[in-house]
Amino acid sequence: MKAVVYNGPRDVRVKDVPDPKIERPTDVLVRITSTNICGSDLYMYEGRTDGDMVCLPFNIGCGFCRNCEAGLTAFCLTTNPDPNMAGAAYGFADMGPYNGGQAEYLRVPYGDFNCLRLPEDAREKQDDYVMVADIFPTAWHATELAGVKPGDSVVIYGAGPVGLMAAYSATLKQASKVMIIDLHPDRLRLGARFLHPSTDRCYEPASQAASISQCILVLLRWFLSGRKGLI
Repeated sequence: MKAVVYNGPRDVRVKDVPDPKIERPTDVLVRITSTNICGSDLYMYEGRTDGDMVCLPFNIGCGFCRNCEAGLTAFCLTTNPDPNMAGAAYGFADMGPYNGGQAEYLRVPYGDFNCLRLPEDAREKQDDYVMVADIFPTAWHATELAGVKPGDSVVIYGAGPVGLMAAYSATLKQASKVMIIDLHPDRLRLGARFLHPSTDRCYEPASQAASISQCILVLLRWFLSGRKGLI
């Protein structure tokens, strides 16, 4: 059949191309009787390919299976071709045939569902918005599972990226006390940047062997009042 083919900026030609064919049960073939161009086609034609700034989750969902509609997008029933697996992800073993995101370009299935369009300040604040892709939602969900409420006392074991964001999430939820426990002083210094100096603290056990008993004693002294939330 004849079709208009885009070869690059300012290079569009009519060529013979293979006829389309049904690839999936949900596909249809349409005979075109009239068509038109869109103003957005000029972006490609003129070489202006910049589009929306978006953020992507680590997992891939379709948006329409029963798990996705229930909010369980990590267990999507359609994106993994393995019938014994639920859920797919970018560049992760046994999580589908999808390439990883540490590259210049990435194919995103069901882009209308998986792409979160960012505000106009996204280019200036992309170091902040990239946290929305995985680390911050994971940490926030941890505080949801723990039932953190205003006035709670919260202990975070481990001050890695998720642990630090969990502590930050607890402060956003107006926890009255937040303690971070870790063996690495550099991590604790990062955590101290957003903890309240009068009510919150970072704690470093003297050694890994003694950390459990030390932590128990510290927690017994620390949890003297208020509700406890444990992550």
